[in-house]
Amino acid sequence: MNLKLKAVAGASAGLLLLAGLTANAIGLGQRQIAETTPKGDRDLRAQAPISRIRIVFANRRDATDLQNKANQVAQILSKEIGMPVEAVIGDETAAVEALRADRADVAFVAGRAALKAEQLAKARMYLAEVRSDYSGGNTYDSVFVVRQDSPLRPKGSAKQTLEQLKGKKMAFTSRTSGSGFIFPVGELVGQGLVSGPDRLESFFGNVTYGDGYSSALQAVLKGQAEVAVVSEYALLPPWITAAEGKQLRVLQKVSGVPAHGIVIDDRVPAPMREKLVNAFMKMNEPANNQLFRSLYNSQRLVKVDHTNHLATLRQALQRAKLEP
Repeated sequence: MNLKLKAVAGASAGLLLLAGLTANAIGLGQRQIAETTPKGDRDLRAQAPISRIRIVFANRRDATDLQNKANQVAQILSKEIGMPVEAVIGDETAAVEALRADRADVAFVAGRAALKAEQLAKARMYLAEVRSDYSGGNTYDSVFVVRQDSPLRPKGSAKQTLEQLKGKKMAFTSRTSGSGFIFPVGELVGQGLVSGPDRLESFFGNVTYGDGYSSALQAVLKGQAEVAVVSEYALLPPWITAAEGKQLRVLQKVSGVPAHGIVIDDRVPAPMREKLVNAFMKMNEPANNQLFRSLYNSQRLVKVDHTNHLATLRQALQRAKLEP
């Protein structure tokens, strides 16, 4: 069944069409999540008792069979909180719009989407994932990567190392990637090497943008770029092969990229938010942990303070002169 979800654009009768979020309702196959929501109805619904919880699990390229696994997680959560829980899959932009339109209550998203959800829906992150391939536990590194045989070498300081990149061919992961654009650009600005994202071409000899970690790394492997910026875990399969990984090395790292996590909308009453947090923490227990790991390769969830966890991202965005 197709529903059209629209969120209120202002106090007038204008409506904002939410497009791009497609998901499976439990057992019903693929459908669009959409609905018309006039402001008065939205305000009333926000005050109404919550009778079910809808969670958006954001797509990730390394996630497989995500809907089926998310459905199983939803069943566990439903049992824990004593309320129906529905799992849907969509991209992060649509997840934030669904939170804003009160058509989702919870989302598992990256840090930038969490900041956007705070801005638009007053949602906050309560839990963050921990992964074995994150060097900081619930944070990870953005890394400048070169070929093993590159003449570029680490110097005495980050600034001295990055100064070598002037005039070089650079491959960014994408214009929206945290580790593949926001954090490295923030570092370049912080070191005084560029003044902002619109000045990159004046520093680098050439700048390209990929459609993910793999394409940025392939540009270096094929000699189309001299440097790429990606997440530290992108140097492992499935992003590249083990053999390709041996041809690359890290030139410079930027630490503190916040891990993805669980965002809960502020209209969910505080007692229910606490129940949801505790229910998600059950995914750390042996009986549920294998299923949870299979979602996004996360080992476990840890409680975080929204402001502190995302502080490094806010700083990187400010340095790079970008909005959430």
